[in-house]
Formats: sequence, C-alpha cells, structure tokens
Amino acid sequence: MKTSSVFLLCLSVVAPCSFGQAAAKKSQATVTVAPTFDKAKIEAYLRHLEVWPSIITVKLDDPQPAAELPGYYKLAVHLAYNDARMDQSYFISPDGQKIFKGDVYDLNKNPFQANLDIIKTDHQPSFGGDKDAPVTLAVFGDFECPYCKEEATTLRQSLPSTFPGKVRVYFLDFPLESIHPWSREAAIAGRCVYQQGEDAFWKYHDWIYEHQQEVTKDNYSSKLTEWAGQAGVDSVKLGRCVDSKATDAEVTRTQDMGRALGVDGTPTLYLNGRKLMDQLAQWNTLQQLISLEIDHEAKVKEDAEKCCVLDIPTVIKK
Repeated sequence: MKTSSVFLLCLSVVAPCSFGQAAAKKSQATVTVAPTFDKAKIEAYLRHLEVWPSIITVKLDDPQPAAELPGYYKLAVHLAYNDARMDQSYFISPDGQKIFKGDVYDLNKNPFQANLDIIKTDHQPSFGGDKDAPVTLAVFGDFECPYCKEEATTLRQSLPSTFPGKVRVYFLDFPLESIHPWSREAAIAGRCVYQQGEDAFWKYHDWIYEHQQEVTKDNYSSKLTEWAGQAGVDSVKLGRCVDSKATDAEVTRTQDMGRALGVDGTPTLYLNGRKLMDQLAQWNTLQQLISLEIDHEAKVKEDAEKCCVLDIPTVIKK
C-alpha cells in the first residue's frame, strides 16, 4: 500500500494520523574544518517550511561536504513517526544561511548513479533475464500491500513474455509495519524460504500475494505451515528460521536501503536506478519506459564499442 499519502498527511497536518569552512596549515598538510551550523534554527525553519508537526521526530546529521556540489554542504534529515521513517537531504551554504533541496546532475555521469550506488542486489531473490540483462528492476515491496499485489501480478505475468531475457527483477523487502501488522513476519519468512532456494522464494511470493486477503496476523503462521507442506519446502527448517527471526537483519538491511533512497511507500521500483511510483498504475507506461531503457543501453554499448575501433580505409579486399 502506498504510504506516501498517509505519512505525508502526518507530515503536513498538525493532528494525529494513523499511521564556515576554515582552513589551517599544519606542517605541509591542509586541514579543512567544517563550519558550525545552528541545527536548532535549521530544524525550526524546516519544520515551518515543510509543515512538519511536533508529533514528527526530526534528527539532523552533521552536514558533510557535498561531493556533487563543491563549496556546499549536504544535510541529511531523518523523520520519524511511530514505526514510519523518512529521510530527506538538503544543501546548505558554508555560512549556514542558505538552504535548498534538489537534485544535482553531472553531465559526465549517469543521472541515476546516486541511486545505483545505494541499491545492492546481492543476495536478493530475482527472476527474468540473466545477470547481464540490459535492464535491472529493483522492487521495494510489502507482502501485505494490495498495490504490491497488483504490481507483482503484472510483473510476473507480463514481463517475461514481453521482454524475454531483457529485464532482471530483484525483490527487496520494505514492510510497512505501522499499517500492516503481519508484513514484517511475512518478510522474515520470505527470506527464510529463500534460504531453501530461489524457486522456493518465488513460489512463496506468488502464493502470499494470491492469498493476501485471506491472511491475518492471527492465522499467518498456520497458513505458512500449510503452504510449506504443499510447496515441498522443509517446514521444520522454515519454522526454526521464522521462530528465531534469523533473517530479521536481512529485512532491516533492505529497509535501510530503501530509506536511504527516500522510499516512503510501496511498491517503489527502480528501473536502472530511475525511481518509479505513479507509473505503476499503467502497464503500458511501464512497458514504454522499459523499451526506452533497453534502446538507451543498446546505444550506450554501441557508442562504447565505436570508441575503441579504428576503421582505416584500405584498397585490399577483406
């Protein structure tokens, strides 16, 4: 379920909701001292600017030099309300008097490189094209989210036949525990199933979404055990893993990854690093974006090959 509307409502309405740079020479080295910023003043200003009510907890990190914007500092701001989390980032001038929010692009780099640097698909269940497929689709999903169910059905049924071998899909857990009571338990179980094989995970993935409306916090455990017996999964091994929450840290890892990216609802997809949310409502739109990305990657590969080939005219027939 998309939480952006729920969480942003909480961030924008004052009512409970459900859910200086100085340089000094020392010996031959130059030591750069970060300026001192008035965090209390900045927080008060941002609360007023962004309409964050007092029920929202706001934590400001120490500003760090912005690699993407030399001369400025980057300020990470962490918002929290109950179990909901959201990260924001701002740029601030060295004197601490000017602050702005936005994206900075380097024409010599991939415009989505910052996202790609955060997304780690190692040890994540995947399907579709091979590991070198031109398009990678990272899906942050919640097993209790009805919108995720719709998205999962579309991807599982339409993607392989429409783009055979061209798209590799990775699933990353992002349970929204504050509004979905059994979502984290389902995520932990999914990672436990994944330990028994990737095919087993996708059986679980498809089963949980297909029967989503039948599952509750109270009956989830019994339904999981019943499914495991029918799917040929080692139910004893699965039960031990789930009961001990052996994979809880793995779920937290993908949650932290999503928060670092600014994920605030599910499903959120990253198409070769490009963030997609609203486009999920229409398969035709997603299909067009994937086609454009495939064409773009082919052109990039073609240009890269041309750069290293010297074509010298000759009268000798080859």
